[in-house]
Amino acid sequence: MSEPMSYAFLGPFGTFCHQALTQVAEADAELVPCGGERQAMDATRSGRTQRSVVPIENSVEGGVTATLDSLAWGRRLQIVREVVVPVGFSLALAPGVELSDVERVGTHSHAWAQCRNWMADHLPGAQHTPTTSTAEAARLLSEGHGGFQACLSSRVAVDMYGLTPTFDDVADNKGAFTRFVVLSLPGHVPQATGADKTTIQVRLPHNHPGALHALLEQFRARDVDLTRIESRPVAGRPGGYGFSIDLAGHIREERVQAALNGVYRTCEDVRFLGSYPRADGRVNHVGDTTSDADFQRAREWVQALLEA
Repeated sequence: MSEPMSYAFLGPFGTFCHQALTQVAEADAELVPCGGERQAMDATRSGRTQRSVVPIENSVEGGVTATLDSLAWGRRLQIVREVVVPVGFSLALAPGVELSDVERVGTHSHAWAQCRNWMADHLPGAQHTPTTSTAEAARLLSEGHGGFQACLSSRVAVDMYGLTPTFDDVADNKGAFTRFVVLSLPGHVPQATGADKTTIQVRLPHNHPGALHALLEQFRARDVDLTRIESRPVAGRPGGYGFSIDLAGHIREERVQAALNGVYRTCEDVRFLGSYPRADGRVNHVGDTTSDADFQRAREWVQALLEA
């Protein structure tokens, strides 16, 4: 019998990351909570776990920089799946604390950003105490640690750590979500489904007028849609930037291969992070002249000219 699958994740239990993990983990899987995104990813890099689950993008705050930076510069990992989790928060107070007594609120920085206006309206004098996750804030509050009198956490975490919510559904933007990725060591790339994403990270050789345009042109010319592009500074190179890119398509598709060939020629460094099914199941658009059959016909035409 095979050993149970093991997963590292941004802990403790009760985080949104834990909720994402429950959507993909097998019933007998070993779940390993970690104190940060990098720690979870390093557990997989070292072989401690077979998979790791970390947040990569929030619909309000954008990319999760700790994840993006670790994906760019650590030992290469491969995305094998994405999971989307709706995000909402509950405000819970420490036992015996009144709302008027709250001076500091513990939560993750992304959660605070998503509730900043709500907090200004309801607790205008409260300051933010950063924690590694929203569930960690609930855990610390329940144990009387952390130096804050309230926390912003998921309702799951509030209940898990025995707190009582004072307000539910706290958020400035209703309907927010966080996108998580399941990571493994590099391995076999699965077959395309027609509803896929591919993630890469690239670094331009040097900044000059039109450098970014030359990169983006590789995708435009092959009718490959970009669903996300974010810049990140390159460590040790002031003014240097890399780009984290999600594109609609799969590396086994001819049009995506052609685009990546162009990117590889254009950029100083290209890191392939995986092709995997889209969480929303949306079938990707393929233009009238960029199907696999179109590329095959074009190659056959050129080959026929060479053999004439």
